Amino acid sequence: MRIDAHQHFWRYRSEDYPWIGTGMDLLAQDRLPYQFQPLLEAQGLHASITVQACPGRDETAFLLEMARRDKRIAGIIGWEDIARPDLAEQMERWGRTKFLGLRHQIQDDDTPAAAPSQAQFGQGMRWLQERGYVVDVLAHERQRPALREFCTRHDQHWLVLNHLAKPPLKEFRKGRAAFDRWRQELRELTAMPHVACKISGLLTEADWLRGLSMRDFEHIVQCLDTALDLFGPQRLMFGSDWPVCLLAASYSRVVAVVREWSATRLSAADQEALWGESSATIYGLMT
Repeated sequence: MRIDAHQHFWRYRSEDYPWIGTGMDLLAQDRLPYQFQPLLEAQGLHASITVQACPGRDETAFLLEMARRDKRIAGIIGWEDIARPDLAEQMERWGRTKFLGLRHQIQDDDTPAAAPSQAQFGQGMRWLQERGYVVDVLAHERQRPALREFCTRHDQHWLVLNHLAKPPLKEFRKGRAAFDRWRQELRELTAMPHVACKISGLLTEADWLRGLSMRDFEHIVQCLDTALDLFGPQRLMFGSDWPVCLLAASYSRVVAVVREWSATRLSAADQEALWGESSATIYGLMT
């Protein structure tokens, strides 16, 4: 099974998605399976993992209901308050059918919930990992120390870095230093065997408002080469980040960038890992 391991659906309300701002009209509208599935199938992909895009239970319930109705949605990464004292009861109410795990957005935390003082959060993470839930993690560059602390502390099951730990592609235009810093920080994370990574969201980390240049694509390939070198194909997964990717490029272009790169770097078996087998293993999918 070939899987897009990172995409979103939503019914748009501005108060629910404040991160959708000026210049993002393509996102300020409902984004639903009937719009996405033809794009998925046209690229020879069979299923997707749908990831939360706002911190609320209403969206999680919405995603879970869609997943239960649609076999092309392999599962969801939802939202829940990991620090809530009754986390176990809430997760049991959600059920395990297609509920693969939660996303923790370090980038939204002024004081990261992974801090040692957050005892209840730590208990919640232990409960999740002991029961085989995957936790996706999203962080900005400035939060890499918090990301490293989080990954070090919670090592009982898979943690999945979203968007290749957000390489600062805009800064790459200014010189080598930003790339070297990102690579070293990524190397520290890849040394932890429970940390995997999604190749997703790279085109929108570049300066999409100005338009992507050939140099941007060269930097993206540089990031992909780095990810392969550090993680290997067994801990890498393709994800489109649709519909957010549409700010920078079409779905077919996003797929083509990774497909063209992987065809020249990976064996047939390793391409199968990147395009689905790694996702199936890490998220515990039935294929």
